[in-house]
Amino acid sequence: MQIKIIAVGKIKEKYLREGVAEYEKRLRPYVKLQILELAEEKRPTPSPDSAETIVKKKEGERILAVIPSGSLVIALDPQGVDWSSQELAEAFWRWEIAGEGPLTFIIGGDLGLSPQVIERSEVRLSLSRMTFTHRMARLILLEQIYRAERINHGEPYHK
Repeated sequence: MQIKIIAVGKIKEKYLREGVAEYEKRLRPYVKLQILELAEEKRPTPSPDSAETIVKKKEGERILAVIPSGSLVIALDPQGVDWSSQELAEAFWRWEIAGEGPLTFIIGGDLGLSPQVIERSEVRLSLSRMTFTHRMARLILLEQIYRAERINHGEPYHK
């Protein structure tokens, strides 16, 4: 299975970079993974609502420009479905059987995703009802993809 993660912003924290690298390594036997980092749009501080709307729109345009054609797009969105790890594994299984692919996960910047990106996605996925930074979301997503692959391969995982 091919998985692409499009993420706005670079991970600055060493511990998160190390965690991402670890899960990239763990995923190698299961999926072909590509992570594409897009630059965060600069904005004035403090940032009025109108500026934030423009930022989300510009970041959204850059995201939409790099989504591979024919991919199934999964947008990380706090308002999305909140699947369990088992349900995510089942979705992966269905998508693989159906020949969907590649899977493209989208992680927005700190302001979230533009309405255009949300509209382009086939699935809106929430990682939790709790709030995480967009940088932490990348690590959490990779861990959940790894967990789903372990489940689907009948390998042990921590419940």
